[in-house]
Amino acid sequence: MAAHNSRTVRDLRRENRTAVLRRLFFDGPMSRFSLAPATGLSSGSISNVVTELLAEGLVEEAGSVDSDGGRPRTLLRIAPRSGHMIGVDVGETRVRVELFDLSLAEQGRAERPLPTRGTGRPDRYDSELIAGHIRDGIAEVVQVAGLAPAQILGVGIGTPGIIEHSEEEGAVVHCTPIGWEAVPLERMLRRPGHLPQQVPYFIENGAKTLGQAEMWFGAGRGARSAVVVLFGSGVGACVVTDDVEHGRAVEWGHLTVRVRGRRCRCGALGCLEAYAGAEALLERWQEAGGQPPPDTDEETALTAMLAGAYPPDGANPTAGADGGAPDPVAAAVLAETAEYLGAGLSDLINLFQPERILVGGWAGLQLGSRFLESVRRHALSYALPYPSGRVGIDLGALGPDAVTVGAATLPLADFFARGGRRLPAPPAPEPSPGWRTSLGTRLV
Repeated sequence: MAAHNSRTVRDLRRENRTAVLRRLFFDGPMSRFSLAPATGLSSGSISNVVTELLAEGLVEEAGSVDSDGGRPRTLLRIAPRSGHMIGVDVGETRVRVELFDLSLAEQGRAERPLPTRGTGRPDRYDSELIAGHIRDGIAEVVQVAGLAPAQILGVGIGTPGIIEHSEEEGAVVHCTPIGWEAVPLERMLRRPGHLPQQVPYFIENGAKTLGQAEMWFGAGRGARSAVVVLFGSGVGACVVTDDVEHGRAVEWGHLTVRVRGRRCRCGALGCLEAYAGAEALLERWQEAGGQPPPDTDEETALTAMLAGAYPPDGANPTAGADGGAPDPVAAAVLAETAEYLGAGLSDLINLFQPERILVGGWAGLQLGSRFLESVRRHALSYALPYPSGRVGIDLGALGPDAVTVGAATLPLADFFARGGRRLPAPPAPEPSPGWRTSLGTRLV
């Protein structure tokens, strides 16, 4: 018996609007004439959809081009000021909040440093503190831009950990390495007096938001399958395949690479993150006799380590960055780290057989192409010949803001999927009594 087709005229109109908006976003400006073959819609459907979008202010005219023997064709583009999104990166040393228009051009940013200790690591990820930083950052960028809160289409947040979505709590974060056990982050952000309830939140693992940014705009664009690696204090990955269009975050950093090995900050022994994350890398350097600069953050300490191990391009390879002897301890620790990372990448190659592996995150970008060559060599030597012969391993293309850009694409993708319609989000859940974070903080 044939399945009943439940699609309605409203569904078809929404899908047509989605097709036009997405095509104009990625490939615009375009004429009505070009939109028809690009979307697969008839010229009549294009005309109807464009008329609606122009009337609503979501699309605007952007000049014209000559046609073959006829009148010039009017070009259309997404109207940048017709909507705004916020992207948030809950990072290792700071919380970054950025405001974007509908073309994803940055309109404002706010940063809040996290408490530090010793080498500059956060003393702890206090959930109330971070939620407050996010709320304050959102309020700041909205006020500076002169926007009404209701003009925000949504807030995307990239955060460490596994994200659970439930009707009762909204997005709940589970991240043992930072001490978060069932932290209801979405509920904490939806306090009265903040953004209106109709503004949706999209909270995902930071590796997933990085992956979406690279696949939309960066080095992953055009690939059918890819793994995007986030290399910061810890390590994570986002896997994109034909059947998982927007990517799936995987806890790659907690893959066991050495039985009964170093203790990871998650509590387990022998995790990749205990050897290859920037935090562990700096600890191993210090344990081996290295001397990180005192009272600096991880980014500054890693810069000093690289300067000691790798002379500048074109310099005497026997000289360090200051002209003295290179630091053999730093060089040895980095060489070992490259092998651990390569072995970890080989597992991703064997498991998912991607076309591309892209390395991003602040530490990955700082280590750069010279370090990546060694990682690439180890990855290909450990992986199976067939998948390793068909994968490219490169740096990501988007720089340190990729997580916030990717976070902002989450509400944007949802907006497009709804055909550019602003629909109210479900009402915020009522607080339940007595939940506690792992740090003992209680909401009232």
